[in-house]
Amino acid sequence: MRSRWKFLTLSLSVGLSLIPSSAAVAQERATIQALATVVSSLSVLGTNNLLFGTVTPGINKSVDKATVGFAGEWTINGSPSAELSIAFSLPDSLRTADTLSAMRVTFSATDASYDDGSGGGQASPSGILNPNGPSVLRLAAGGQMWVWIGGTVLPRVSQTGGDYAADIMLTVAYTGN
Repeated sequence: MRSRWKFLTLSLSVGLSLIPSSAAVAQERATIQALATVVSSLSVLGTNNLLFGTVTPGINKSVDKATVGFAGEWTINGSPSAELSIAFSLPDSLRTADTLSAMRVTFSATDASYDDGSGGGQASPSGILNPNGPSVLRLAAGGQMWVWIGGTVLPRVSQTGGDYAADIMLTVAYTGN
């Protein structure tokens, strides 16, 4: 009789373990996708050098950012209405090709401007940029922006004659916003 009870108990235990639980029957699955949109690459093109022209020793010479053909100019193209970080790398002096002579150059907080399509171009831009610090701006709905820069050279009375130059770099990057 005991073996019968053992057999019945064992059979009942095995039989109950084969019945699916309610948690297993109620399971469902769902799938989602991971999505991303990659913005178009940025294009930054220097389209005009900052031209001081002929400079007289001992007399400072300025070029205004609105002076067409003399102000430095860049054209930016990218993803429409994207937010950008804009930063200038400015020299503190212009140098002769042999780098033996230097002439100081300065850039004030109002020496740069931009047009995102909402202004009137270089003569009446969308806004002023401080070239001495980074700025955050948005590209136009068409994906364009123009940036201009002026500055002032400060030749000494004893400034050595010759041609002077220095690089002005504009760094533009998407912020992700």
